[in-house]
Amino acid sequence: MLIFISWRNIWRHPARSGVLLGAIIAGMWAGIMVSGLTNGMMEQRFNNLIEESITHVQIHHPEFVTERDPDMFIRKSDEIIEFLRSLEEVHSFTARTLAGGMIQSPQTTAGVQIQGVKVEWEKSTTTFHENMTRGDYLNTDTRNALVMGEELADKLEMEMGKRVVLTFPTADGEMTSAAFNITGLYRSASSQFDAQQVFVRSSDLSELIAGETVYHEIAMMLNDADSSEVVASRINDEFPNVKAETWYQISPELRYIADFGNSMTFYVMLVIMLALAFGILNTMLMAIFERMRELGMLMAVGMSKGRIFLMIMFESIMLTCSGAIAGMLLAYLSIQWLGDTGIDMAALGGESLSEFGYDTVVYPVITSADFMAIAILVVVTVLVSAVYPSYKALKIKPADVVRE
Repeated sequence: MLIFISWRNIWRHPARSGVLLGAIIAGMWAGIMVSGLTNGMMEQRFNNLIEESITHVQIHHPEFVTERDPDMFIRKSDEIIEFLRSLEEVHSFTARTLAGGMIQSPQTTAGVQIQGVKVEWEKSTTTFHENMTRGDYLNTDTRNALVMGEELADKLEMEMGKRVVLTFPTADGEMTSAAFNITGLYRSASSQFDAQQVFVRSSDLSELIAGETVYHEIAMMLNDADSSEVVASRINDEFPNVKAETWYQISPELRYIADFGNSMTFYVMLVIMLALAFGILNTMLMAIFERMRELGMLMAVGMSKGRIFLMIMFESIMLTCSGAIAGMLLAYLSIQWLGDTGIDMAALGGESLSEFGYDTVVYPVITSADFMAIAILVVVTVLVSAVYPSYKALKIKPADVVRE
């Protein structure tokens, strides 16, 4: 009976209730869409970094990451590679030779990070080769082949088939230079990365750095990303002269995405629900003040204060939950549709996203855990915002209402 009466009371003033209902629906839809877009951007960035470069676990000389000294390459790399082949958790791995230096064209000079790769290993481990726009990903017989980003090629005013000079330090502390032939161009999600990273064959770079095959980094993809810490720990126990780290330890950006990204939906919806709480509070207080005589008469004829309290609470809960469910359903359908088509942010100035390594086409993502967190926030918000109006209703004195 109380539920039926509460529902009828909500629609005594259709305009007022409809406005609040519309605000709740719009707020829920907008909040979930913003959260979905943010989640989508972060998930895409996370996947790009993991699958294209960082991988799940990396092995280095213990001091290489901080010092970047060419002489700090991985000793006994053959033993480590054989050990990785025996681990069931490891899906694939690759070995890299790294150096920092300068690239010079007839027009200008720029600082770059040079990455020497084993082509077949790299292609079976990462997806970076899919970013190629022109030419070949080092799988060529050309001597000293080099692949660079389109951004860097424009800066150097160079094109396919041209020759550039790389200058970098060797393992014995000397500087060396060598000519490399541009055999391919790539474009990734990050224009900054494209302007700073060049790729060569590991064998070519190793010979120039140390006169032999050396690797500064061994990167691996696992069958299950959750086993990263276990695999890294096993490698560190087996080979104390190297340091294995997970993606979480290697990349501050990925660590931020993992820590903050998962709670983005909660924070966005918390702000929206706080705003809606004041709307619910205002609407219910107006309803109480308009029905003072009615509520007093109900008390006078025997309705208990507990039932009065529950009736007001039911009105708040039913109104809010109706709007919340409709808003969540609308947001879910919108995200399902946009999750397939994507949202092209380029028209809204989204090209600037590439400066920070984010795709311009964003595919919104929302999880069942996000919806659960939203549902909890809705329940808490409506209960908190409905308590005060219900309490005000209990302060009505039936005798005063009867005399009026």
